[in-house]
Amino acid sequence: MAEGLRERKKRQTRQYISDVATGLFIERGFDAVTVAEIADAANVSVNTVYNYFPAKEDLFFDRSAGVVDRLARWVRGRDVGESAVGAVLRELRGEVEAVSPRMGLMPGYASFMRVIEEAPALRSRLWALGQEVQANLEQALREETGAADDDELPNLMAGQIGWVHSTVIAVISREMVKGCEPREVSREVLVLLDDIEDLLSEKVLNYAVRGPA
Repeated sequence: MAEGLRERKKRQTRQYISDVATGLFIERGFDAVTVAEIADAANVSVNTVYNYFPAKEDLFFDRSAGVVDRLARWVRGRDVGESAVGAVLRELRGEVEAVSPRMGLMPGYASFMRVIEEAPALRSRLWALGQEVQANLEQALREETGAADDDELPNLMAGQIGWVHSTVIAVISREMVKGCEPREVSREVLVLLDDIEDLLSEKVLNYAVRGPA
């Protein structure tokens, strides 16, 4: 459905508030900035900020919705003959090769990560997001394989696939914080993905292979 004028204005307002907040967080640190200061800088009321962002952390992680279901979405969209981890490896290679900002391969990402490192509340939220990613992935694997509720295999496989993703993200973050160029990090991570695939067992590599329709 086409986006209506009201929905577009709400989306634009939400994005503007988030952008203003992120700029202040990067400039002064997460804990040093109040919601009232963000509202004033964005020329909106404090209530308006809270209407869009229930918690201060939401202003920083405003794009988390696209992250928490990323692995589950990739698994559900795997090709015929492709396993769950095969789909994740393929998607990761595509994102990394494209030097995608979605993977943190962009100028300014180091500043973004430093804000997180200096704020316990953000580190806690980042951990919670990681748990949500894992839970969504496990649920997707259960649904895709028809596993029983008491079957631990989807949980174990989600742990293996989640390790692949988290390792890639951690290396990108580390190298970007060190000041490396996005394309340089991209080349390094593509080699890393080959090494990761070599470490995975045949059972993991062949889990949840999609059959013909």
